[in-house]
Amino acid sequence: MKYILYILLVINTLPIMAQENELDKILAEGDSGGKNKEYIEAIFKGTRLINGQSAKLTHRGVLQFMISHRFGRLNTGISEFFGLDDATIRLGLDYGISDVLQIGIGRNSLEKTYDAYFKWAFLRQSKGSRAMPFTAVLFSSMAINGLTFSQPELENNFKSRITYTYQLILARKFSERFSLQVSPTLLHRNLVATRQDQHNVGALGFGGRYKLTNRLALVGEYFYVLPGKTADDFRNSFSLGFDIETGGHVFQLHLTNSQGMIEKFIIPQTTDNWGSGDIYFGFNISRVFDLKKRKSP
Repeated sequence: MKYILYILLVINTLPIMAQENELDKILAEGDSGGKNKEYIEAIFKGTRLINGQSAKLTHRGVLQFMISHRFGRLNTGISEFFGLDDATIRLGLDYGISDVLQIGIGRNSLEKTYDAYFKWAFLRQSKGSRAMPFTAVLFSSMAINGLTFSQPELENNFKSRITYTYQLILARKFSERFSLQVSPTLLHRNLVATRQDQHNVGALGFGGRYKLTNRLALVGEYFYVLPGKTADDFRNSFSLGFDIETGGHVFQLHLTNSQGMIEKFIIPQTTDNWGSGDIYFGFNISRVFDLKKRKSP
């Protein structure tokens, strides 16, 4: 009988011992300061994939000045020098409050639009201790139309000029060469042209990067507008390009059927068709300034 009691005592003790071992493991990981955890860097090289946002953020204390430029359509012919006589531009400033939080502002020549945004990486892909298989970023922006209303006699409040964007970016670096992201997106437009137009427009974005050489990568981006009147009246945005790394900076060259360079334009206002040659050549170029104080050795 005493052997039976002893066996039962051992069996009941095993879960407690297992819990203690698990607790010891967690405490040991905490004592190591997360040294066994390594974040995956360079899922994408630029903070923008092409037109839309990527899962990358600027580092803490880094100010980035970005120029985004789109020439006119290639099919305008030699009279417009295949679009080079025309141009749309965005000037932007991005700042890393921390390694996981970024804010930014911009001015677009298209519709004289001002925009402001924030990006927060609440999950980061990592390996080692308590590994995370992907990066998750919340992005939210506000765009303000700066054009003079065509009917000034009407009462148009300031809020009628505003478009909001909410986006979740899920990204993973599968290998040293290949990265992929998916971006469920919702736009809300305070003012639309007709009563039939949608105030809320949903879209699903896809983006990828494949590294060809140490300094050259192929990138692609596609936004699928969910069924509705906007999807019926407009086209999905599709873009292809190259990332060229030059001395720690990335110079992005691309072709796209979207003239605008923020979500307000690329998702619910793309009208051009690749099949008809309605293609815009453009580039993104950035310069970074490290503003954080360096610790003395």
